[in-house]
Parts: sequence; structure tokens; C-alpha cells
Amino acid sequence: MTISSISIAATGMHRASAQLEQSASRIARISVEGNDVDVATEMVNVIQARNDFKASAKVAGVASDMSQALLDILV
Repeated sequence: MTISSISIAATGMHRASAQLEQSASRIARISVEGNDVDVATEMVNVIQARNDFKASAKVAGVASDMSQALLDILV
């Protein structure tokens, strides 16, 4: 079974997006419910999710460039 770089990158981007959505939801509930949510921790989670997403997007871009280079060599 082969797992492509594109699918790995897409999975990473999906995971980062879900983490960002969860943190944003917790931050939004602070103003509504007054929960004991640590804003600093949630902002760190948001920054980590952003960096994870950017890294996964970079993997997808590099995989695409490598595929294009291979096609250029073969054609």
C-alpha cells in the first residue's frame, strides 16, 4: 500500500483546520458562557494549527513540483 505525499499533506491540512476550529470555538464561548478557558493556551493552539497547516501546504506544493519535474523529464 502506497500513501502519496499529497494525501499526507491533505490529511495534515485537515487536522490543522479541525484544531483551529476547535480553538476558535472555545475562544468564542468565553464571551457567551464565561467559561474558564485559558486564552493564552488557545492562542498558542491557533498559532500551532496555522504553522501545521502551512507546513502541510508546503509538502503538497513540493510534491506537486516534484511530479511536474518528473513529467517534464519523461516528456
